Amino acid sequence: MIGFDYGTSNCAVGVMENNSPKLLSLGDHGRYISSSLYAPSRDVIVNWLHKNLSESEQLNFQLQRKNQLQKGKNSIRELTLDGYPTDLSFGQQALNNYLQEPDEGYYIKSPKSFLGASGLLPQQIDLFEDIVAAMMSNVKNLTETALGRSVSQTVIGRPINFQGLRGEDSNQQAIKILTNAAKRVGFKDVEFQFEPVAAGFEYEASLTSETKVLVVDIGGGTTDCSMLLMGPKQALLTDRARDLLSHSGERVGGNDFDIAFALKGIMPSFGLNSLLKSGKPMPSNSYWQAMAINNINHQTEFYSAANTRFLEQLIRDSENPELLTRLLTVQQQKLSYRVVNAAEQSKIGLTETSEQKIDLSDIDNGLNIKLNNEDFETACKRELNAIAVLMTDAITQANCQPDVVFVTGGSAKSPVLNRFLQKQFQDTPIVIGDHFGSVTAGLTRWAKTIYA
Repeated sequence: MIGFDYGTSNCAVGVMENNSPKLLSLGDHGRYISSSLYAPSRDVIVNWLHKNLSESEQLNFQLQRKNQLQKGKNSIRELTLDGYPTDLSFGQQALNNYLQEPDEGYYIKSPKSFLGASGLLPQQIDLFEDIVAAMMSNVKNLTETALGRSVSQTVIGRPINFQGLRGEDSNQQAIKILTNAAKRVGFKDVEFQFEPVAAGFEYEASLTSETKVLVVDIGGGTTDCSMLLMGPKQALLTDRARDLLSHSGERVGGNDFDIAFALKGIMPSFGLNSLLKSGKPMPSNSYWQAMAINNINHQTEFYSAANTRFLEQLIRDSENPELLTRLLTVQQQKLSYRVVNAAEQSKIGLTETSEQKIDLSDIDNGLNIKLNNEDFETACKRELNAIAVLMTDAITQANCQPDVVFVTGGSAKSPVLNRFLQKQFQDTPIVIGDHFGSVTAGLTRWAKTIYA
């Protein structure tokens, strides 16, 4: 049995060892593998997955994906004739392969962000299910290699609300995709647990008395808050429904911080906030579309031929055409992920240093941008305020004040976020958990509870 954090930003796996959760090293990826996939062609994903399924599942899969498999075979044949590799890559290697040739291949980051999307056609749902299954298969194989045995039982983390516009329907769609994918790759027993609740389970192991805990889980795609009644007695229970006093969640997380930082910190050097020759402000829509890597529709519009013509006209109309030319380069060379990744790395770097220098000379010779935590705070005011609303909402629903605030998630490492939380809870202790590992550890504890 394992705890499986299939996260928006990273995936991690935990097992119980000597009555304590242990995060596994997943081969060369370490304990955390980035939630990203690269394929030389989108059509070959289904063929890679088919090849890595059990023999019994392969037969079922052939019946369900007959047309897609044939299309994939044709793509593999063409790639082979052209001398291109046909295998998939995952994690950091996926990003590296994509950045080498962004015009080629198919790259997807954080597929979890799309699982609750509205208006998906059946073939789109099939594609997302295959992407998730391929990533799960890779993680499962790495897990079994690390353990030296097969695994068939898992608890997977889920946000309180998946990213989507249809409320519970979006949640059910996402859960169905995740369940189907997990079962397909060989998990016989699949259960889910709310990510903030799981993080709370890990903190609960340190408690010696009954405590009201506000868990704030700032994930890659969502922020979830739960008010939980926790303690040694509660930890023994297999039904914790009564202990969940309230919860709130919204689509605002680490990815949104990265996008906001890229938009407001980097895009001014690409013409954002500049003026047209007419004196009117520069239209901002293309900049937002360029950085919105978690929105398929925005990215499609940004990379469209119509937008190419629009940007070329903006260059002619701009007071600073050299800046707009940089945005056109991003569009023509498909560099949105490159820019947002630069913002993300700066965000991470600012947890250790007061200033970060971003080298974008591959976009424009000599282009370097300096950013600091004040820039980050200014860029992310909306996201910070949204988190404040979620925390207040959880406290209001519970009709009580927390004894302690437990914070987890990668973005919690930011000094900006720490200062922000201290302002919100001046008289309440704040405990910072394992930024990436608390959810995985809690899922692992819950797996032992329900499967033992």
